[in-house]
Amino acid sequence: MKTGKLKTVGLDLLFILMGSAVYAVGVNAFTAPNNIAAGGVTGVATMLHYVFSTPIGLVAFLINVPIVLWAIVDIGYKLVTKTMLAILLSSVLIDLFSHFVPAYRGDHILVSLFAGVCEGLGLSLVFIRGATTGGTDLVARLLARRLPHLSMGKLMLAVDGLIVIASGFVFGSVENAMYACIVIVVSTKIIDAILYGTDIGTGKLFFVMSPKVRQMGDRVIREMERTVTYLDSKGGYTQEPGETMLCVVRRFELHQLQTIIREEDKHAFVIVGEAGQVTGEGFRPMHPDDKSVKELLKDLGWGNKKKEP
Repeated sequence: MKTGKLKTVGLDLLFILMGSAVYAVGVNAFTAPNNIAAGGVTGVATMLHYVFSTPIGLVAFLINVPIVLWAIVDIGYKLVTKTMLAILLSSVLIDLFSHFVPAYRGDHILVSLFAGVCEGLGLSLVFIRGATTGGTDLVARLLARRLPHLSMGKLMLAVDGLIVIASGFVFGSVENAMYACIVIVVSTKIIDAILYGTDIGTGKLFFVMSPKVRQMGDRVIREMERTVTYLDSKGGYTQEPGETMLCVVRRFELHQLQTIIREEDKHAFVIVGEAGQVTGEGFRPMHPDDKSVKELLKDLGWGNKKKEP
């Protein structure tokens, strides 16, 4: 048990360290030297560095402190432990790498593309282990708890959009704000491809058979903000009745769900399959124009006509 936990902690640390390092390279080699603030706390720190010559990593860390405290109060310290580690490592590495990572000041389109690749790859490695680097993604998650009618994507876009607009005024260049948009788009596409596969509507389908599925389900709902379905089942050999938990998660949530299952019942029988397409809350939304033939006929006035007497 201890060996398994040590392995998990070791992998968490390795992935978060690698992700933070790649992200730090992107900041020091591409965005900061070219006055590009691609949203997030790092974008704010980049603008302050431009105005006051303050260290980007240190300022990013200080800005994240109240956000993390807010998260601890709102969702508990256990759920943000990895995020606190990622914030610390990324902040330290950004300032450390600033002393020896060479700055590229060539074509700004190339700068934006490579910055997006570094940011997307770095954040993906962090996200894979269930952590974030704080900033707008954590703020969006906290705001979403108070504004449930708005999606996290829209909240993140709103916060990052304000930062990008502000950067245009701080740097005195509309072009720099537009380059920041390119960085955001590229990094988002890379994150989607790595974490969700090529289609964000796909995921992993779990069937879990265990006498402790209720405890697992409660943790999934509380810690992952996902829902589960309990199916009545009966063992073919023992003929004993039981329950099977059905759950669909995105690819980057796979590790967190497996950890919950293992901690509750290491002998649980688990089947994991590919969910080729998932539509609904938390995945790909149903297309607003998807209507049945009956509905289409009704819209055309061909259905539900009253017979004349």
